[in-house]
Amino acid sequence: MSDSLIVRAYGNTILYTVIGTLLSLAVTGMGAYALSKKHLVFHRSFTILIIVTMFFSGGMIPTFLVVKSMELMNTIWAMVLPSAVSTFNLLVMRSFFYSIPAELEESGRMDGLNDFGVFWRIVLPLSQAALATIGLYYAVALWNNFYLPFLYLTDPQLFPLQVVLRSIVLAGSSAFGDANSVGGDQVVVDEALKYTVIMVATIPILCIYPFLQKYFVKGALIGAVKG
Repeated sequence: MSDSLIVRAYGNTILYTVIGTLLSLAVTGMGAYALSKKHLVFHRSFTILIIVTMFFSGGMIPTFLVVKSMELMNTIWAMVLPSAVSTFNLLVMRSFFYSIPAELEESGRMDGLNDFGVFWRIVLPLSQAALATIGLYYAVALWNNFYLPFLYLTDPQLFPLQVVLRSIVLAGSSAFGDANSVGGDQVVVDEALKYTVIMVATIPILCIYPFLQKYFVKGALIGAVKG
């Protein structure tokens, strides 16, 4: 932790995780709420198109070309936009919104709320369990992500924690010295270094999970069985 590279990578990862999670929750929540309305025009067609993406995708090269053409390379948006929506999370949240009584939304419209007002003032406060669960899914995925940085980042100043830690493990030594020379036992030091890397990478998520645990099981079960 005395290495400035580790500290910078920690900051990058926290930034990517926070912004990415908030953006993903916003897009997923609004999309799932719209899809939960069966009177939506082309509701069935939109649902089928979204489900198809679970089995077929454009692939790595077309996605890379899209990101490059939009001039997102070496920016924070390359880390959060390509993975902003998960089809699985979208469908789980849509199923959760199905469980909200329509009478509550109708009462909001009687008070003069439009669709966005109903979503913001009535639906979101009732969806804390689902939001916490889906948010944890997104946060863990962003925290552990090293695939997107390999594709879209070339500036070491923007590398997240996982890329830096992977480099340390592969090199067998930290960025601030030759770890293999400590004690003269290369095998022991290499193993200790790997376990240290695991702890550094997982402790932040382990610290967050207890605060979301009371929502986690409830949100996952409701979103999975309702609909």
